[in-house]
Amino acid sequence: MDLSQRIYTITKSFPKEEVYGITSQIRRAAVSIPSNIAEGYARKSRKEYIQFYSIAYGSVSELETQLILARDFGYIEEKDFIEIESLLHEVAKMLHVLIMRLKELNAKPY
Repeated sequence: MDLSQRIYTITKSFPKEEVYGITSQIRRAAVSIPSNIAEGYARKSRKEYIQFYSIAYGSVSELETQLILARDFGYIEEKDFIEIESLLHEVAKMLHVLIMRLKELNAKPY
């Protein structure tokens, strides 16, 4: 949630002509992460948890790529990019561990 909020704050300064371009793409990817985590948590099976958490993990990769592009286009200052990238990597690590743990539990008989 913190990452999504930070993304919205940063993208407010993007050029207005990008509102339907990279700004929208970045915001959608950022919101997709906690949304898929929440939806996965609400599911009834570990297999479904893993599926939605994996989608969230994919959104992390998508967001990272978009942020690199935005930085290269000059839309994000380097200090802001470093801060967001650090937060993004933290989210990625947490999701990775969670997915791996759920896969381990899923492989074990009940």
